[in-house]
Amino acid sequence: MRHASLQALLLVLFSVAPIVGFAAEGAERLDLTDSWVGYTALLIFVLAYALVMAEEFTHLRKSKPVVLAAGLIWLLIGYYYTTHHGDPHAAEEAVRHNILEFAELFLFLLAAMTYISAMEERNVFEALRSWLVRKGFSYRKLFWMTGMLAFLISPIADNLTTALLMCAVVMAVGADSPRFVGIACVNIVVAANAGGAFSPFGDITTLMVWQKGILAFESFFLLLIPSVISFALPAFFMQKAIPDVTPPPSDEIVKTKRGAKRIVVLFLATIATAVSFHNFYHLPPVLGMMTGLAYLKFFAFYLKKRGEMSTVKAGELEDTMPFDIFSRVARAEWDTLLFFYGVVLCVGGLGFIGYLELVSDVAYGGFGATIANILVGMISAIIDNIPVMFAVLTMNPDMSMGQWLLVTLTAGIGGSLLSIGSAAGVALMGQSKGMYTFFGHLRWTPYIAAGYVAAIASHFLVNFWTFSRPIAG
Repeated sequence: MRHASLQALLLVLFSVAPIVGFAAEGAERLDLTDSWVGYTALLIFVLAYALVMAEEFTHLRKSKPVVLAAGLIWLLIGYYYTTHHGDPHAAEEAVRHNILEFAELFLFLLAAMTYISAMEERNVFEALRSWLVRKGFSYRKLFWMTGMLAFLISPIADNLTTALLMCAVVMAVGADSPRFVGIACVNIVVAANAGGAFSPFGDITTLMVWQKGILAFESFFLLLIPSVISFALPAFFMQKAIPDVTPPPSDEIVKTKRGAKRIVVLFLATIATAVSFHNFYHLPPVLGMMTGLAYLKFFAFYLKKRGEMSTVKAGELEDTMPFDIFSRVARAEWDTLLFFYGVVLCVGGLGFIGYLELVSDVAYGGFGATIANILVGMISAIIDNIPVMFAVLTMNPDMSMGQWLLVTLTAGIGGSLLSIGSAAGVALMGQSKGMYTFFGHLRWTPYIAAGYVAAIASHFLVNFWTFSRPIAG
C-alpha cells in the first residue's frame, strides 16, 4: 500500500505530476512512483516549472527548462529500464508515442501561427488598431469595444495575439490615463481567455480536446453562453471604475498591404478544410491545416512574382524584400512550440513512471468529476493550463459529454483569475509599461471569480442534457 504522504504530495501537485502517455501496446510498464527514479523525475519537473513561472523575473524563456527536464526525465527512465529491468525498448516505445502526439499538435499550431504572422505582416491587425484609435471613442466605450473584439477574435486567432493587439489600442488611446489602461488590460485578458474557451481553435487546450476526438467540432459552441457570462459579469463591475471621458482622437492611418483580405479568406478556408477532413472523413485535423498552409504558400508565390514587398527591420534601418512565406514560418512562436514539446515529454515521462493512476484515483475517484474539473480551472490560474489539460486527457476519466465540456471551460477561463494564469496576462504585463500589474489584476479577482462560478452554473443550467450523454469519441 502506498504511503499517504505520497498521495498528499500528488494531490498538491495535481497539475504537475499526473500525466500521460502510455507506451505502445505490449510494452511492460513498471510502477516507479516509490523509487528514486520517480522522486528524482518529479523533483526535476517541479524545479523546471518553477523556472517557467519565474520567467517574468528571470527573463529565461519558458521552453528552456522544460526541454532540458524532458531529456533528463526520459534519461532516468531509460537508464533504469536498461540496467535494472533488462528491457531497453520499453522506454523507447513510450517516448516515440509521446513524440507522435506532440507532432500532430506542433504541425497544427505551426500552420495557424504562420497564417497569423502573415496577417500581421500584411498589416491586418495594425489597420484594425489604427481604425479604433481614430474613431475617438470614450474610455468607457473603448473598454467595451476592446473587450468584445478580444472575445470575438480569440476564437479564430490565438488569445495571446488578440490580447497584444487590443492592449496596443488601449495604450495608444489611454497613454495619459494609467488607471484606464490597467483596468482595460484586465478586461482584455478575461475576454480573450473566455473567447478561446468555446472554440477548438481558440486555445491549445481546446485544440487538444478536439484533436483527441473527445468532443465534436460543433460541441464546443455549447460553451458560448457560459463563456459570455465569464467575460461580461466582471466587465460590468470593472466598467464602473472607467472614467466616462473622451480622449483626443488620433489621425494615424494604417492601410493593409496587397493580399491582406485574401489571406484572411484563405485562413478561414484552411479552418474549414481541417474541420471537413476530421468530421467527414475521420482524418486528423492537422492534415487539413497543413493542406491549408499550402493555400498560403501558393498565394505567397503569387505575391512574390507580382513584386509585392515585405518590410524588414534591421536595427534602426528598414529594408524591403519580396514577400517570403518561409520568413513567416520563421516568425512563429517557437518558444511556445518548444515549451509544448517539453511539457508533453515531461508529463509523458511522469505518466510512464506511474503517477497517472495515483492522481486519477485521488482527483476523479475521490472528489468526483465535477469538483475535480472545477479545481482544474483554479489550478490553471497558477500553473499553465497546457499540462493540466494534457493530464486530464491522458488520465481519460470516464466522464459524460457535459463533464468534458466543463473541464474544457474551466481550463480556458480559469487562467483569468490571476495575471500569471495565462500567456495573455503575462504578455500584457510586459507590454503595458507597468500600467497592468499582478496586483492590479488581483484587485479584480473576486469579480472574475464570480464570473467563473456563474459560467459554471450556467453550463449546468443551459447544457444540462449533455451530462447524461456520452462523449463523441
